[in-house]
Amino acid sequence: MKFGIFYELQLPKPWLPRDEYELLQHALDQVERADQLGFDYAWEVEHHFLEEYSHSSAPEVFLAAASQRTKRIRLGHGIVQLTTNHPARVAERISTLDLISHGRVEFGMGEGSSVTELHPFDRRFRDKRAIWEDAVRCVMPMFTEEGWEYHGEYFDFPLRNVVPKPYQTPHPPLWVACSQLDTIEMAGRRGIGALGFQFVSAEAAKAWVNAYYNSFVKRFDPLGPYQPNPNIAVVSQFMCAPTDEQARAQADGSSFFQFALRFYNINGPVAPGTLSLWDEYQKWKLTPSGQSAQHSGLIGSPATIRRKLAHFAESNVDQIILLNQAGKNRHEDIMSSLELFAAEVMPEFHALEAGHAAWKADVLAGRIELEDIDTTPHQMASNQTPKSKVPVGS
Repeated sequence: MKFGIFYELQLPKPWLPRDEYELLQHALDQVERADQLGFDYAWEVEHHFLEEYSHSSAPEVFLAAASQRTKRIRLGHGIVQLTTNHPARVAERISTLDLISHGRVEFGMGEGSSVTELHPFDRRFRDKRAIWEDAVRCVMPMFTEEGWEYHGEYFDFPLRNVVPKPYQTPHPPLWVACSQLDTIEMAGRRGIGALGFQFVSAEAAKAWVNAYYNSFVKRFDPLGPYQPNPNIAVVSQFMCAPTDEQARAQADGSSFFQFALRFYNINGPVAPGTLSLWDEYQKWKLTPSGQSAQHSGLIGSPATIRRKLAHFAESNVDQIILLNQAGKNRHEDIMSSLELFAAEVMPEFHALEAGHAAWKADVLAGRIELEDIDTTPHQMASNQTPKSKVPVGS
């Protein structure tokens, strides 16, 4: 099993003049230390206009800075919004980052989360899957073809040579955001790595992993001539401390991730300066759904986290992505959490990687046939689906 760290660059109010500066500097320090500690991936999102929830609107700049402070950790776009960026600009930036990082880029692709960030770019929420598919077909040959033109429904590109070309051939590994669990099956069918969120149980994890790999092996239907990337990764809330009580106290803002994304998708755009999302989060934490969210994820002592990770290992998930920078979690606690996890938990699960790789090779070659498990009982409501507005704080 491999491990990544995940960045939304969350910054709840109230804001002080140097807060954004310190937020980015601390995050770079954390990525640098994670590289030294042996973590495998650092993932950075792209969001626009989602204040407090995500101040990560230029991930290519952040990852470029991280590339110069690290040596081995993989640098993941989790994700690039293909709906709000022109494919040629995406190809140029991915290739440049791959060159300056000596070939350490992971190319995660996604659609955007809500009308708040799509509408200012003249993109309709209901069209985002079709735009994403059109963009994938347009962008992928740009990494390899000296001359390429594309005439699709949403993108029309004349014959040009998009330069530079990436360091990795034919292109960096491909991933897609799976905000809805059933998108995991789609990712397998398209031959793309799945970036998902935490499963509610070990049974659910096994069901979706089997669905992904069965789709990859039996129903392979790529969107173009690209290199497949059979992988499934799961994002989880995270804080590791000597005791469960200390970890929970230090991870007080860990569920701000679920609340804020849900808030923006239910309530739509918020007029700037009219609301503190952090204050609304404090009210939500007292609700049943807020209470439930506080007790999920990989938050606890090394022993507690080790026990929870064993379930993920049994399900054959390829990578666990740890969401440590959340809400108002303190930089010092994030650093100590990474240190403790790397010292007392990570080596044990890194040691399982050879066995897992052998299992995956057998699955992909057809030597192991996975059971088709009904995923219907494991469906979950998505934060990405627009709903009727609800009162603030509910």
